[in-house]
Amino acid sequence: MDGHRITLERASAEDLNQFKEDLQKAFSIAVISEIGSLPDGPIPSDEDVWKSFGAPGAEVVHILEEGRRVGGAVVSINPATGENSLDLFYVAAGQDGRGIGRRAWAAIEARYPETKVWTTQTPYFEKRNIHFYVNVCGFKIVAYYHAGYPDPNRPDMPWPPEEEGMFKFEKLMARGP
Repeated sequence: MDGHRITLERASAEDLNQFKEDLQKAFSIAVISEIGSLPDGPIPSDEDVWKSFGAPGAEVVHILEEGRRVGGAVVSINPATGENSLDLFYVAAGQDGRGIGRRAWAAIEARYPETKVWTTQTPYFEKRNIHFYVNVCGFKIVAYYHAGYPDPNRPDMPWPPEEEGMFKFEKLMARGP
């Protein structure tokens, strides 16, 4: 099934609640798998998801396999600088392990060919995400944010005691002649 075609479709305003629920379900499974339980409330929080949806340059896209929704992404696109970010990315619960993430990332790169650099972040404990971004997609780890070294773009972000930090990744895109 690895060869099934992946496409992207912009989410409508009517889709956003379901998108949020599907994203939180996928993230919750990963968190429980890694740390054994969920902290209070959904991961990511409703507030963080809605903030991502409304960020400057944000585009919310469904990941489709042969026309069927199997995941989603929120990207922030800056056409002036070409410095874009992958803010949220998920493969739907029960759809992992079939190459959807790899093919979806290739579709995202193809959709935004003017990108000079992609950035994203993931929690320190998300070994599968770290493997995916570094070994599958070609990102490099460029920073490790934690209470003693906060993200300069979010210096006031509270660090709860159980939060060990976030890795920041970058992928410089090759430019032709």
